Amino acid sequence: MKRVNIGICGLGTVGSGTFNVIRRNLDQINARAQCDIVISHIGARRDNPNCDTGDVKVSRDIFAVPADPEVHIVVELIGGTTVAKELVEAALRQGKHVVTANKALIAEFGNELFSLAAEHDVTLSYEAAVAGGIPIISALREGLSANKIEWLAGIINGTGNFILTEMRDKKREFDDVLAEAQALGYAEADPTFDVEGIDAAHKLVILASLAFGMPLQYDKVFCEGISRIKPVDVEYANQLGYRIKHLGVARHIEGKGIELRVHPTLIPESRLIANVDGVMNAVLVKGNAVGPTLFYGAGAGAEPTASAVVSDIVRVARNLAGKASSLAMVPSLGFSERALQDETILPITEAETAYYLRVSVEDKPGALSRIAQILSDAGISIEALIQKEPHEDEETVPLIMLTNRVVEKRINAAIESIEALDTVDGDVVRIRVESLK
Repeated sequence: MKRVNIGICGLGTVGSGTFNVIRRNLDQINARAQCDIVISHIGARRDNPNCDTGDVKVSRDIFAVPADPEVHIVVELIGGTTVAKELVEAALRQGKHVVTANKALIAEFGNELFSLAAEHDVTLSYEAAVAGGIPIISALREGLSANKIEWLAGIINGTGNFILTEMRDKKREFDDVLAEAQALGYAEADPTFDVEGIDAAHKLVILASLAFGMPLQYDKVFCEGISRIKPVDVEYANQLGYRIKHLGVARHIEGKGIELRVHPTLIPESRLIANVDGVMNAVLVKGNAVGPTLFYGAGAGAEPTASAVVSDIVRVARNLAGKASSLAMVPSLGFSERALQDETILPITEAETAYYLRVSVEDKPGALSRIAQILSDAGISIEALIQKEPHEDEETVPLIMLTNRVVEKRINAAIESIEALDTVDGDVVRIRVESLK
């Protein structure tokens, strides 16, 4: 069989996982690729004790890998968007196919990198960039290609999902669970990307481009994290029959544009995606032919992510073995480059959802009716209500409401009026609600 040489850059968690999966499953991988895949060169600043690289050329300069004339496929697993971008550009310019797990790189620079790949008649593959081992990129590019995608929604950050699950199941505070997530290795020392939604936003923009046939537009994603979620809101959501999940939502609104938003969301507990717990990921896609489809699995980790990396290696190697032009492969974003269309990305104020509101009100006659009147005047109806009795020595009580679906700018105006009432104490807590059907 034809030999295809692989050069791996980065031997950390995903790099070591990729190395070991290829070595362990090589016979099956080669049978599927119809060629002899060989790890011929590794670029890493240091050795990894979990990898036996004794028979492989190792360079401390990662740029030696794309410069190696024997390497056919460069696998970028170093992360970040500075050196990684330079590395990928160097590989593409030297006519190397590239496989990456780097969601930030694709979300922020994918448009120019895909153009560079096409210019040099090579491919840039990125299955592992979204949802770890779940083959959602292939599903959107190929498996669902008969469909016009109406919307998709995903739990696409395992750290945030772990935190919200622990808060619900064990009634723990956010900071307490975050510290455990860091101790377990689920969250970084600086957890901002995970808990403030940046990681999920990177992934969502990739999914949306694949779904709707538009260029990547990371700078237009609305992003809200979970750091302000309180156990009391998790508990009230449960009482109302909902679960709070950190969700990425992309929705096509006919005649208007695309919603791109990442934020905490109440989901009915009867929905399958509401029961995705711990560090697991799930993506729900609604196509106009197939209906709703759910993709579930491990969203991170050495070998789940390596599974996706190797699937890209097999796909590229199979084409190389068959001597097919790289441009005969599936387009980078699932649509031909000339078919990609700029879509209007709607501001969050134009998004339409239902809402969970928690208001701290003084225990006085008429307090509820004044709030209800403000909502009614704004054309907003109350679909469910929880009103608690005051505890001894407390002057305020929590009032919890679920509203109907309404455009966000209208709920914002209503909240501003509610907060101005002399019977309302502090800010109104607002969480969006999605039925996902």
